[in-house]
Amino acid sequence: MEKNFISIDLVEICCYHKMSLMELPLGKEDSAMMKQQSRGGVELAQAVRAAYSRGESDYNMEPLVRVDETGSPIGRIQDGDTVIFGCRRGEREIELTEMFTEPDFDKAGRTRLNDLRFVILTLYHDKFKGLPIAFAPEQVHRPLAQIISEAGLTQIHAAESEKFAHVTFFFNGGNRTPYPGEEDIMIPSPKGVPFEEVPELSLAEVVDEVNRKLGEPDFVVVNFANGDVIGHTSCNTAKIAAASHMSRQLERLVNAAKAQDYVVMITADHGNLESMITPTGKPDVAHTTNLVPFLVIDPRRTEPISPRNGSLCDVAPTVLHAMGIPQPPEMDASTLVPGVRFDDGRKVLLIILDGWGLGEKDEGNPIYLADTPYWDFLLETYPCAKLHASGSFVGLGQDKAGNSEAGHLNLGAGRIVPQDDIRLDKAMADGSFEQNPVFLEAIRHTRNHGKALHILSYLTDKSSHGSIDYAKALCRMAKELPEVNLHIIFDGRSTEPGSAPQLLMELEKELDHIGAGRIVDGVGRGIVLDRDQNYTKVKRGYDAMVLGRGTVYR
Repeated sequence: MEKNFISIDLVEICCYHKMSLMELPLGKEDSAMMKQQSRGGVELAQAVRAAYSRGESDYNMEPLVRVDETGSPIGRIQDGDTVIFGCRRGEREIELTEMFTEPDFDKAGRTRLNDLRFVILTLYHDKFKGLPIAFAPEQVHRPLAQIISEAGLTQIHAAESEKFAHVTFFFNGGNRTPYPGEEDIMIPSPKGVPFEEVPELSLAEVVDEVNRKLGEPDFVVVNFANGDVIGHTSCNTAKIAAASHMSRQLERLVNAAKAQDYVVMITADHGNLESMITPTGKPDVAHTTNLVPFLVIDPRRTEPISPRNGSLCDVAPTVLHAMGIPQPPEMDASTLVPGVRFDDGRKVLLIILDGWGLGEKDEGNPIYLADTPYWDFLLETYPCAKLHASGSFVGLGQDKAGNSEAGHLNLGAGRIVPQDDIRLDKAMADGSFEQNPVFLEAIRHTRNHGKALHILSYLTDKSSHGSIDYAKALCRMAKELPEVNLHIIFDGRSTEPGSAPQLLMELEKELDHIGAGRIVDGVGRGIVLDRDQNYTKVKRGYDAMVLGRGTVYR
C-alpha cells in the first residue's frame, strides 16, 4: 500500500511538471521501483504533448508506440494472444475488426495473425456473428415473423446484401434461422465500385424479384438500402440520385402489390438521407434523430387510411391487425390504425425505406431536391403519420440517433428493444459486466495458454462508441494475468480537445490502484476507427499494435 501511495504521488508530480517518470531526479532504488511500476500513462501523456507540438490532434493522432531501453516495442499483439475490442457502436469498428479477423483480407497489406482470439464488445456487423460477442443482440421472444409462422402463413424477407441481415437476423429479433414458411431473398449489392458511383445499387433487381413472388406469400418485408448506404457517403449528387431511384422503384413495387390485393405499409428505420449538410457546412454522413414516415395503402378502399403518430415498435401490431392475427401478449405496442377494420385478414407488404427521414423542405434535403414524383404523389394522396425512430423510442440512449439495427429490431418486435448502450450502462452499474461469460472465458483462455491479453481501449468517459470504464473493469477482471496491455484510441469528439494527457494521467492512477494493465501505444480515432474504407489509414493503427510501427517514445 505504501508503494502504491508513493507511485501515485510521483505520477501527480510528473503531470504537474510535464515530465516523464524517467526525468524525475530519483535515487537509483526509487527510480528502478518507479520504472517497474509505471503503467505507461505518464509516458504516453508526454508523447501526446509532443505530438500536439507537431500540430496533431487527439482525433487524428498518428500512432505512438512505447519502446523499452533497447528500442524494442512493448506489448505487441502476437499469435496466441487474446484481444478484446472495447468499443460498442459498430460502423467505425468494422474495418479494424476485418483486418484482425478475416483470413482472406485483401483491402490492404497486413501481417496476418493466424492464431488470435478476438472478442468484440457488441455485434458490429452480421459478418462477425462467428466471433465471441460479449453483448450479443438480445433475442426477441416471439417477434412478428414468428407469430406469422405460427399462424400457418407464409412470408418473404427481401433485401440486397448490404441490408440482408437487417430484414432477417435483426427483423426476426436476433434469430438466425428462418421460421417455417419464411423465404429469405438476397440480391448482391454492387462490388468493386464505390457506392456513390452506383446510387441505384441493386434496388431494381430486388423489386424485380419481389414482384415475381407477389401473390404467393401472405406477408412480405422489403428493404430499400439506398437511403442509408448512399446517405453515409459525402457525395451530394449521389444522394439526390438515390432518392430519385427509390421513388421510381417504390412506384413499381406498390403498383404490383396493389394489383395483387396487398395492404401496403411504407415506413423507414431511421433518418439519414434527408440531411445533406451539417450546421458547419460539411457533408452530413451521419444518422439523424428525425421522425420517419408511415403510410398505409389499401387497394380495396376508396377513402385513404389515416394512421396515428407513434413509434417503430407500433408497426408489427399494425401488420398483425391488417392480417387478422391476434396480437400476442409479448408485444406491448399497439396498432397505428386502431379504428380500421380489414376484411377477413389481408396479405401485407411492408416496405422499409432505409435511412429515409422526414427533413426540412429546403436545399439541404436531398429527398426534397430529387425528382420524386411518385413519393410526392403518395404524400399528396395518403395521410402520412410520423414515427419516432431514435433515442429511447427504439431502446437507445436519450436523444441518440437511430440506426438500422435498432430500427429493424423494433419494427419486427412490436415492443421497445433495449440497445447496446443501455444494456452496457446497466451492466456496468449492476456489476454484471464483470461477470460476463464471454469476458471470463477470454481471460481463462489467456491464462491457460500463458499468453497476453490486449484491450483496445477508448479514451473517453462516455461516448456513443464506449467508455474507458470498460477497460478498467476488464483490468480488474484480469489482474491475475501476467500481461494485460492497453492500446489507447484517442477520441477528440466527446472529449475536450487536448484533454488526452489529463485522461491518461487519471487512467494511470486507476490502473495503479487496480494493480493490472499497462498502456503500450495510442492512436487517434480518425485514423483507426474509419468508416469510409480508408484501409491504408486503418493499417497504420493495426501496424502500431502488431508490429510496433509509429512514433516511438519511452
